[in-house]
Amino acid sequence: MPNQLVTIVNVTMIIETLKKLYLRDLDRLMQEISLYKNEENIWLTSAGISNSAGNLCLHLIGNLNTYIGAQYGNTGYIRNRAEEFSLKNIPRAVLLKKIKATMQVIDRSLNNVSENDLEAEYPLLVLEEKTTTEYFLIHLATHLTYHLGQISYHRRLLDQ
Repeated sequence: MPNQLVTIVNVTMIIETLKKLYLRDLDRLMQEISLYKNEENIWLTSAGISNSAGNLCLHLIGNLNTYIGAQYGNTGYIRNRAEEFSLKNIPRAVLLKKIKATMQVIDRSLNNVSENDLEAEYPLLVLEEKTTTEYFLIHLATHLTYHLGQISYHRRLLDQ
């Protein structure tokens, strides 16, 4: 029984930590998008900057809704990855609404992840090789942070 209790506590701690990180960084994404002085600049690209902040935002929303929401929240989300990078000039208010909805999906969906899920192979092959769900959920958190940094840099460079 004590080992089971430790395992349950560890799984709960992992899931709660992941939730906090995802929600923290999605909140920061909302802040970054809100901080653009000129809304049109969200969609700018420049030499050496091939993805706009708006497209990176859509990419993060699609990524999390696909790999967490659809997989563990049974949301029925169907991703169109090509549109994440081809759509343009979506109003800031729409982006913010989509981020907020993604936060709710993440919060609900991660509640469905069990110890067995964490230890099991992630159901989809996304990376170069198969991984555990725990590894993949951590990967998704670092992916979010990576693109969040790009968006912050984009804003500082192109929204003068």
